[in-house]
Amino acid sequence: MNISTLVENVSKELQRQGKMMVTAESCTGGLIAKVMTDRAGSSAVFERGFVTYSNDAKTELLGVKKETLETFGAVSLETAREMAEGALKNSHADIAVSVTGIAGPHGGTKDKPVGLVFIGVSFQGQTDAFECHFKGSREEIREQTATSALHVILSHITPAPASQTP
Repeated sequence: MNISTLVENVSKELQRQGKMMVTAESCTGGLIAKVMTDRAGSSAVFERGFVTYSNDAKTELLGVKKETLETFGAVSLETAREMAEGALKNSHADIAVSVTGIAGPHGGTKDKPVGLVFIGVSFQGQTDAFECHFKGSREEIREQTATSALHVILSHITPAPASQTP
């Protein structure tokens, strides 16, 4: 599913449910917010976006704990979770998605290579985070991250099919 189809599906489902989303982005630099707001009528489903590239921004705008950043680093499951929780807390949205990672081409290490990304989501009192590994150029990694984040949102807001009993 391409990104414009994903945006359309996420938007339609959010609108159907009367819900709004918020983003907290680091490595994508606002790409998720951009693709969501490229769609006409996006104000019905997109509440706001935080671009928190620096650790100070993550702490000041989203409430990510300094201890979390010192212990686990900006690129971690823990930081992705706190980013999503902070975005939801500091908005009027119903679901938050966060991304933090190493888009490259530099900045990777043996433990945290280029292409390592964490996606967080906070919805209905629960927060999850997922580890992803992407390959390609900086632009390709950022696009894969945005696409995966939209998949995560869609999977959380789409109702499970009703079970059929004989």
